[in-house]
Amino acid sequence: MIEPRSGSQRPRLLSLDAARGLALIAMATYHFSWDLEFFGYLAPGTSTQGFLRIYARLIASSFLFLAGFSLVLAHYPKIRFAPFLRRLGVIVAAAAVISVATYWFTPDSWIFFGILHAIAVSSLIGLAFVRLPPLLTLGVAAIAIVLPALLRSPSFDAPWFWFLGLSETLPRSNDYVPLLPWIGALLAGIAVARLMMDRQKLDVLDRLPAGPRWLRWGGRHSLTVYLLHQPILIAGLYLANFVVPPPAVDPVAQYTGSCEASCLEQGNEAGLCQRFCACTLERLQAENLFEPLQSGAILPDQDQRIQTLADDCTIRSQSAP
Repeated sequence: MIEPRSGSQRPRLLSLDAARGLALIAMATYHFSWDLEFFGYLAPGTSTQGFLRIYARLIASSFLFLAGFSLVLAHYPKIRFAPFLRRLGVIVAAAAVISVATYWFTPDSWIFFGILHAIAVSSLIGLAFVRLPPLLTLGVAAIAIVLPALLRSPSFDAPWFWFLGLSETLPRSNDYVPLLPWIGALLAGIAVARLMMDRQKLDVLDRLPAGPRWLRWGGRHSLTVYLLHQPILIAGLYLANFVVPPPAVDPVAQYTGSCEASCLEQGNEAGLCQRFCACTLERLQAENLFEPLQSGAILPDQDQRIQTLADDCTIRSQSAP
């Protein structure tokens, strides 16, 4: 289905609004799982492992793909710089709000380059591809997706390179969507939109179900929904915490889950992470450092004993069969 727009703009694709709405619902369900873990209702590491890890990546990919697709609808064949810059400014401002809020709320894992940051930077770069041959854009998208596997290096570990996604040691963040490989999803959206337009196939989307009005409304106001949904979820769980408290936490299980989740986020394989975390747990308990570490009496990045045993366990876990 389509909806007329004023002036000479292309008619609005209601099915595209519905797709954004579905992506928002998926995102909210994932964030709810993260919130449940944060408040102690789920085991540490639940939201960053297994199905939920894949689910989060699919959601981020869908947002970037839709952003690329929409970029073509709005700016092909003629780029409308004034509306683009206005929209870009809004997204950049929203990304800044997210960074400031998360730095205050979770300073150890604040969001310095999340999905909004990725959409802003990728859209700016993607604008250069809107009028290029779509197959060329698709090729660049494929290259962007595989580059991190080929170029990842300690040379990019400095904080000012983190946005690229090529660091050997991945930074800790609650939402890390670096330029590589994620710009590949946005470029793929640009390429698919161009291919459909060049072949006059956009009418296929006109025939897709547009979904209920509330779903399309959410898709049309996706940025507002994105900014508001997480504070609402957190506030709701905060209140629920007083009515139905989370179960008591086993400190050993909490440490193991958190350690393995952090290790997996660095791109290590599961077996290595299990060996490393088991080794560090054993050493921490043997040296009477486990309880002080859990209570915050000692900080891992400021205590040489923690650094030493972590280095030793890294060597042991890598050399184990």
